[in-house]
Amino acid sequence: MTPSVDLHPHGDEAGGTAVPGSGDASTAGDCDLHHHGDAEVAPGLVDLAVNVRRQPMPPWLAGPIHAALADLAAYPDHSAATAAVAARHGREPGEVLLTAGAAQAFVLIAQALRDARRPVVVHPQFTEPEAALRNAGHAVGRVLLREADGFRLDPALVPPDADLVFVGNPTNPTSVLHPAADVAALARPGRVLVVDEAFADTTFRPGVPGEPESLAGRRDVPGLIVLRSLTKTWGLAGLRIGYALGPAGLLARLAAAQPLWAVSTPALAAAAACAAPAAVAAEREIAAELARERDHLVARLADVPDVTVAGTPASAFVALRVARAAEIRLELRKRGYAVRRGDTFPGLGADWLRIAVRDTATTDAFVATLVDVLKERQ
Repeated sequence: MTPSVDLHPHGDEAGGTAVPGSGDASTAGDCDLHHHGDAEVAPGLVDLAVNVRRQPMPPWLAGPIHAALADLAAYPDHSAATAAVAARHGREPGEVLLTAGAAQAFVLIAQALRDARRPVVVHPQFTEPEAALRNAGHAVGRVLLREADGFRLDPALVPPDADLVFVGNPTNPTSVLHPAADVAALARPGRVLVVDEAFADTTFRPGVPGEPESLAGRRDVPGLIVLRSLTKTWGLAGLRIGYALGPAGLLARLAAAQPLWAVSTPALAAAAACAAPAAVAAEREIAAELARERDHLVARLADVPDVTVAGTPASAFVALRVARAAEIRLELRKRGYAVRRGDTFPGLGADWLRIAVRDTATTDAFVATLVDVLKERQ
């Protein structure tokens, strides 16, 4: 069997055709595209649902953000932050567009590229790209990767006439990191290829400098837009800061759809600080520690009967398949743990959960609780 290629424009999950823009653009069939991990979190629960690192902000980051508060009477000036991000990735400033989180970039692409005739989203992945496309009136096709193949990308599955393609790398929720060559192979003349690298800074491979499989510095791939986020590693989800990298002409189209002063002065200060060489070095150290903690989580889950981890995880979370996942999630909640439901991701389903990587002590306590819950349901 091969991965599912579902290229009907989506009004329903069965593949029925809908008039573009009709119906509830936040859902596709029984998938709530706007459901996210923060909806699972509540006071008193251990948060395993949100993939944001929660550690004290380092002084080199906190200082510029706090200092920026003195400049709030002036309109934001993005020039310094844009130059810093461009330098980090070896690009020209015109090849950088700062955004209010990577999520804003999805909306800009959907709005600016309304002339796309056949947009396709590779699933399972973060659902906001499809939601943004649907909200802009696009009829969206899907390529559904299969668990049996480790949720790995096969470029041949994307139809040749798809002129706007979205893929995550590493992919949320499966945590699978696709080879850069496979992702780049999706590019072709006349196509815009959007690679969501929101979690690229969480990846690590021993002996490999920088971020493995990232395309952020590639200027030779036609039509490539790489989206990045600074909210995960540095705990800035509430500040809303991210950016797009790509050809200057293409980013100019996105910028034309962006509101004036879309990125706040404190967020710009954060972008400049996180692009500095010392910050990038610290990020690599955090990613290495995260890899050890993730390996510990995966090893512990491997010993739990009737639980299967998706693919080969490479990011700050893992997806796992377990029967009656909805019941398990609610029981875990009663016992103090918030985990992310997986049924809202096209290509997964009712037997999936997503778990954030935390420190080993938290992992051990969680896995012990999960084992207890599963035993009680035998």
